[in-house]
Amino acid sequence: MNVLATAQRRYTTKAFDAARRIPDATIAELKELLRHAPSSVNSQPWHFLIAGDAAARERIAKATQGGYGYNASKILDASHVIVLAARRDLDEAFLEHLLDQEERDGRFQAEGAREGQRKSRAGYVALHRDELKDLPHWTQKQVYLALGTLLLGAGALGVDATPMEGFDQQLLDAELGLREKGFTSVVLVALGYRGQGDFNAGLPKSRLPADEVFTTL
Repeated sequence: MNVLATAQRRYTTKAFDAARRIPDATIAELKELLRHAPSSVNSQPWHFLIAGDAAARERIAKATQGGYGYNASKILDASHVIVLAARRDLDEAFLEHLLDQEERDGRFQAEGAREGQRKSRAGYVALHRDELKDLPHWTQKQVYLALGTLLLGAGALGVDATPMEGFDQQLLDAELGLREKGFTSVVLVALGYRGQGDFNAGLPKSRLPADEVFTTL
C-alpha cells in the first residue's frame, strides 16, 4: 500500500450507491483498525456502534432531522454507518480494566511497570478532570485519532467514506441509549461505494501549499 497515494486519492463521498455492500471481511478489517487506533496513554475512551442494515441506519438517520437533513441520504444509502462515541468519564473501574488488559497482553514485563502505568494514566485523567476541567473534550480528541485511522484505512481498502458532524447529538444519544451507558456520540462515518450522484468524485482535492503549513525549526 502506498500511504501517500491513498491520502491523495481519498475524499469525502457525497452520494453512495445503495445497491452495493461492503464485504464482511473488509468490515472486519476496518473494525480491527479502529480497535488498534492510538490514544493518549492508551486510554481507549471510545465505543463504536456499527449499523450494517437498513433498520439500524434508519435509527441513526433520525438524528438528521431539521437542519441536518442534507446528511440523511448519505446514512440511508451507505453500506454501513459507524457511530464513534466517547466515554463521558474515565472512572477507577475502567482504568483498572485497562490495566488488567495490558497485563494480559504482556505489557508489564519490568518490575513496577503496572504501577508506573497506573500513575501515569491516572495523572493525565486527573489533569483533565480536576485541573483543566476538559475531560470530555480530551476523550473526544482521542476519538478523532480513531477517526483518522478509519478514514485512511477505508481509503486503502477501496471503501468510500463520509465523516459527519452534522447530526443532532442529543437525539442520537437518546435513540441509542448512549448516555445511560456512559458515552456520547461524537462523529459519524458512512461507508460504502460512491454513487452516480457523487459530485465530489470528479473534483480535484484542494489543500493549502506546503510552504504555508510547514515550518522547519
